[in-house]
Amino acid sequence: MTDDAVAEAARAVVRRLRDAGHEAYWAGGCVRDMLLGRRPKDYDVATSARPEQILSLFPGSASVGAAFGVVQVPLDGARVEVATFRDEGPYLDGRHPASVTFADARADVARRDFTINGLLYDPLTDRVVDWVDGRRDLEARRVRTIGDPAARFQEDRLRMLRAVRLAAELDFETEPQTLAAIRRFADRIRTVSAERIRDELVRIFTGPHPGAGLRRLDESGLLIHILPEVAAMKGIPQPSEFHPEGDVFEHTARTLDALRSPGVVLAFGALLHDVGKPRTYQVRDRIRFDRHDEVGARIAEEVLRRLRFSARETEAIVELVREHMRFKEIPRMREAKRRRLFARPDFDDHLELHRADCLASHKDLTTYEWVQRARAALAPEEIRPPRLITGDDLIAMGMRPGPAFARILETVADAQLEGRVRSREEALELAARVAAEIGGGEPSRRVEAKPH
Repeated sequence: MTDDAVAEAARAVVRRLRDAGHEAYWAGGCVRDMLLGRRPKDYDVATSARPEQILSLFPGSASVGAAFGVVQVPLDGARVEVATFRDEGPYLDGRHPASVTFADARADVARRDFTINGLLYDPLTDRVVDWVDGRRDLEARRVRTIGDPAARFQEDRLRMLRAVRLAAELDFETEPQTLAAIRRFADRIRTVSAERIRDELVRIFTGPHPGAGLRRLDESGLLIHILPEVAAMKGIPQPSEFHPEGDVFEHTARTLDALRSPGVVLAFGALLHDVGKPRTYQVRDRIRFDRHDEVGARIAEEVLRRLRFSARETEAIVELVREHMRFKEIPRMREAKRRRLFARPDFDDHLELHRADCLASHKDLTTYEWVQRARAALAPEEIRPPRLITGDDLIAMGMRPGPAFARILETVADAQLEGRVRSREEALELAARVAAEIGGGEPSRRVEAKPH
């Protein structure tokens, strides 16, 4: 479904609610994005209609937030979230209101987080409703809370991180009183669940300005409480001949900004690729960070587990951190080893991290460009050729399964990648020779090559 079709479905929802005698507007981020000339990702509707009235008007709808009066409406192939105007009681746990009551439009706007998210829009008359000076803040390009920032952040402490994310994503400034309140309450972000923090960090570092997001996290005082391992990069010097850009923190911010539309794995690989440098920093003949990739991989795993990343994402990100120093050696690698790297399913992420790492420091892309040419010169079947023999063939040759199997098969695969072995017969002969070398004798019997 096209974005225009989704917008038309959301407009139709408002029209049906209005025809039934209810107030209804588009609300929140979609209004902000429209006024900024950005295409909204989705369209939310706020209305005076009660949940049961919404469900009656739109058969097939589902209540997805009963306590908050939220209904998901399917219409013309789209799904539009419709919420009843509400007011909220005091927040006693830094996340949830003690009570929710249905209210009018003004009360609904007043309980929202930031002025730029407190705008309503009538899609039938093309009218913006602004009771919180949200349009003025959009024009001034600033993020400001609705009402007292201290009260807003004590209600829901994650709002502090959302303020940073919005400012980075939109390239806005944070209004001084709002920023001062974040700094005042920054340590309380530790009471927010790891999953909620992780989700906001993902949006920051996969957003349009991830380096700015990192700097704003530091400026706000939140970084030291969320990612102390990253905050430790500040002030750690690097050898100027390789890193004229400055310390490890600045290098990391520039690496993030050099990425091209990263996914979660690549973004956090870039964020954490040098996280081992503060612990390995030493000065001998020059500044050195011996084994910072290995140390960084262990630290990265600790960070990712703390933030409740999935096992799959954690493994992939840690691998980026552990392997990020290997790329400068690719032109000098054996052909088989190089092609094995090319065949990795995560190779593109590793190569993109290498490119960003270089651009964030010495800006020498010689190795990156060499790798691009070398890979382009190979056909897919040269990078991932079908295996000529398997473990079953070794068993048929009279070998017993064991540690030697992997070594034999790897030797044959390397020879195949390097062009020294081109047929199944040659692969079997090489396997027999390797088995004799490492096993103390020939296999007990030989088998004829047979097609797979």
